[in-house]
Amino acid sequence: MSRITLLAALTYIIFLAGVATLNGFIIDLALPLVLYLLAGLWRAPDELNLSAQHTLSEERVSPGSLVTVNITVTNHGKHLEQVYLNDPLPKFLEVIEGSPNRLVSLPAGGEVAWSYTVRGKRGSHSFDGMTALAEDRLGLITKRALLPTSGQLLILPGMVRVRHISIRPRQTRVYSGVIPANQGGTGIEFFGVREYQIGDSPRHVNWRVSARQTNVLYSNEYQQERVADVGIVLDGRKSVNEFGHGRSIFEESVRAAVAVSSSLLAEGNRVGLFVYGKHSKWTSPGYGKYQRERIMHALALAEIGEDKSFKSLAIPRRLFPPNSLIILISPDPISYEARGLDSRPSVQLSMRILRLQREAMIRELRHMAIQVVNWDVAVPFEQTAHAALSRPAAWVHAIQRGVR
Repeated sequence: MSRITLLAALTYIIFLAGVATLNGFIIDLALPLVLYLLAGLWRAPDELNLSAQHTLSEERVSPGSLVTVNITVTNHGKHLEQVYLNDPLPKFLEVIEGSPNRLVSLPAGGEVAWSYTVRGKRGSHSFDGMTALAEDRLGLITKRALLPTSGQLLILPGMVRVRHISIRPRQTRVYSGVIPANQGGTGIEFFGVREYQIGDSPRHVNWRVSARQTNVLYSNEYQQERVADVGIVLDGRKSVNEFGHGRSIFEESVRAAVAVSSSLLAEGNRVGLFVYGKHSKWTSPGYGKYQRERIMHALALAEIGEDKSFKSLAIPRRLFPPNSLIILISPDPISYEARGLDSRPSVQLSMRILRLQREAMIRELRHMAIQVVNWDVAVPFEQTAHAALSRPAAWVHAIQRGVR
């Protein structure tokens, strides 16, 4: 019940009691309340006619960066004696300096401007609107309004730099790159020799081999270097990334996906991304800086969770070009959780069983020709990336068996 309604009801009851008892003293008690109500109605604010504008010092930042939010509110109506302005803060942002709220007096046609500084976690943060609350000096009449605003702050994932990732896909594309292809041609490393053909450079003639033959010249061939199609799958399942008491290793997974995708794109490969988490999201394959921005945006929005569309971890090969190298990024939850547990035999046995189950899953994925980046987050990711993405023995078996 509002204050003015309560006060009006109290005045009516007192006045009615005075009339019913024919007691002038009781009626006199109601007069100050009546005057109080009339003063409030006389000084009551009109309907709010305000507009608000948001501007951000930066719209795309890295985690921990400070962003200044500038607000301007303009009064297009009559004078407002007292108005409380509130800018609701998005969930994962915190105020470092200043305040998102103001209590001001706004003359007709006047405006008020202020700013505050925030920082936050990875993700997309929207400033959808402000609230305005105006009332008279006596606090009897209140007017509320929602002031539409627009503002979007995108906090990108943190960066982990990996210099060069040596991958060995089963098939490369026709474009020049840095991945050794099992095919002779122009390149740096020696591949083999073949008969001389018209147009071969004299520098490539292998005179030692040619001297052993009669009327035949042989030229050196060098291993061609090409680019490849790569599909990155980020494992964002809650069961793998989240633990009790707010502990999570999902940010390590996201940073690893940034490192792998950035390194492979910088070397000219065509890279796509599939985020398996709360909301599965696919970023179609592409090249270069524009594709890196698309992947960074998708990773900024990645959330931990379980997609109900899939009953278990799914590797959607059909979303990537045929014969793509599929890389699954999934940190080791067993090692992470084991560091916080005691050394009782029952606990150690449970950890051993869980580790065997995970190793069996990883072995099965590798036999399906899927590269699995499974690492203890306590180890620098660069060391793990080079070890995990070099050509494992499972690839050889997969190629021989024709597994895709």
